[in-house]
Amino acid sequence: MSAATLLGFLQQQEPPAGLIAGFFLIFILFFVAIYAFIAVCVMKIAQKTNTDNAWWAWIPILNIILLLNIARKPVWWIILFFVPLVNIVIAFLVWIGVAEARGKGAIWGIITALIPIIGLPYLAFSD
Repeated sequence: MSAATLLGFLQQQEPPAGLIAGFFLIFILFFVAIYAFIAVCVMKIAQKTNTDNAWWAWIPILNIILLLNIARKPVWWIILFFVPLVNIVIAFLVWIGVAEARGKGAIWGIITALIPIIGLPYLAFSD
């Protein structure tokens, strides 16, 4: 068998279904872990700020309402999260409000909005 024939044979083969399923499973588990990390941090922040319904951190959309409650912003701001470009400004304002509710400076709200892997655990687990 020549190299060209072997190359043609290899190019015709589809990847095994198990390989595709494995990558998909890893992808799903990675995003579930990220979601759980964010939910635990937001729930802990809600508990430390004595905000009702901390369990809302686990439910999409309700977790945004929970953040608005923690930051003491009006609930109607949730509409602004669905407006492109405006949502970026609102996210910064909400995270600054959350940081201030935790007794931290506004800089920690900015850090959380920009680098959540650092800001979220700090706001959630620091004293």
